[in-house]
Amino acid sequence: MQQRSHFTQKLGDLRMQLIRMAALAEQAVQNACRSYLEHDTDLAEGVVMNDMAINDLEDQIDAFNLELLALDQPMACDLRLIIGSMRITMNLERVGDEAVNLAHRTLFLSTRPPLPDNPRMAQLCAHVQDMLAKSVRALVDGDSALAGDICGMDHRADELSLKVLKEAINNMVDETRIVERGVHVIMASRHLERIGDLATNIAEAVIFIKEGQNVKHRCKG
Repeated sequence: MQQRSHFTQKLGDLRMQLIRMAALAEQAVQNACRSYLEHDTDLAEGVVMNDMAINDLEDQIDAFNLELLALDQPMACDLRLIIGSMRITMNLERVGDEAVNLAHRTLFLSTRPPLPDNPRMAQLCAHVQDMLAKSVRALVDGDSALAGDICGMDHRADELSLKVLKEAINNMVDETRIVERGVHVIMASRHLERIGDLATNIAEAVIFIKEGQNVKHRCKG
């Protein structure tokens, strides 16, 4: 009984580490979006610098999970949490990377004349931030129903990214001098679309942890 109680405490510690990493990744995306939309280079540089904390947490959680698997005897529901958390940390680390990529686009574009405003980028930023926030809340609350809702949101991120692409191409056709900057805008939208994909992956892992159902690659609505 005492051994099981100790293991339960370890699982609680794992959840707390996972939530902390999720909060850092969510903040990175918020700051990267804000830096892009507001042309804030200081904020963009902060996103790049703070990425190491997300990477460090991924390493710590991976090591913790391996210790749980090697030294303890997890039951089926415990195994789902351990395996699910490994999937989630991998996706959160990639979220941090995409936030850094978006920040780099901001830093590059800040060295060039401003482009015509593209309101779709603000919509895309808001949508993927909402997806990520909901995936984190589903993780914190263990809410598989909310996780399922996120699966149906990804197509909207794809649609908005495509609209950014089309508008950027139209601008480049009209004025060839902005082609280089236009390519960076297109890449920025791709980073955001990828964050939406990663939020969906996190939602899939939450469903796996709570329901024992593997909906990987079948979650999108």
